[in-house]
Amino acid sequence: QLQLVESGGGLVQPGGSLRLSCAVSAFTLDVYAIGWFRQAPGKEREGVSCISSRGGNTVYADSVKGRFTISRDIAKNTVYLQMNSLKPEDTALYYCAEDSIAYSPICTIRRPYGRWGQGTQVTVSS
Repeated sequence: QLQLVESGGGLVQPGGSLRLSCAVSAFTLDVYAIGWFRQAPGKEREGVSCISSRGGNTVYADSVKGRFTISRDIAKNTVYLQMNSLKPEDTALYYCAEDSIAYSPICTIRRPYGRWGQGTQVTVSS
């Protein structure tokens, strides 16, 4: 049973770009918002972005607004996080997760999420 599977992390120089992918089931994409979260060593996990179950609502943390873009491809059952103008402080383990509330018209990165992926490492360094 497909859970949530992240990919696309890696090492990138400051100012560079990466696109993270989160593969989910078609059911999940239709029913739940998907969020991206990150956790750096020694820091608490923080919400980065989310997209609602029908894709009409997106939310971004202030720290990534204007640099990151969340999107989804229904045909591929995948949610993406395009990350541009990366900074060293973006270095973290990035997770995607399934919202705990079904069919919510909006998403938030400020409430508990249900199932989580295993994470993909993003390192921004010269």
